[in-house]
Amino acid sequence: QVQLVESGGGLVQAGGSLRLSCAASKRTFSHYAMGWFRQAPGKEREFVAALTWSGDNTYYADSVKGRFTISRDNAKNTVYLQMNSLKPEDTAAYYCAARFLGYSDSQYEYDYWGQGTQVTVSS
Repeated sequence: QVQLVESGGGLVQAGGSLRLSCAASKRTFSHYAMGWFRQAPGKEREFVAALTWSGDNTYYADSVKGRFTISRDNAKNTVYLQMNSLKPEDTAAYYCAARFLGYSDSQYEYDYWGQGTQVTVSS
């Protein structure tokens, strides 16, 4: 069992930045690929970014490519999502998720989820 706790959400103006963190409980955190997803009101949850267990390979949705950066610190059991040049359409609840070993951009293939953190971008 892996427990995930997100933090770092908040209210920011368009063009601003936020850094989300996701702390994992399990000592074998380094065995898990990690992903960030988001869900806006009335919309389905969508893939944002993911990285492999080693952090060597990263993947992004086209909508955030060049603005968001996913990274991990396995020594701290933490994954980050640095979000720059935020837009009002980035407003959503952001969730981190863990998947044993392999990367995926499908929410249905992740094993563990955090409770989410709200990001609101004002225009």
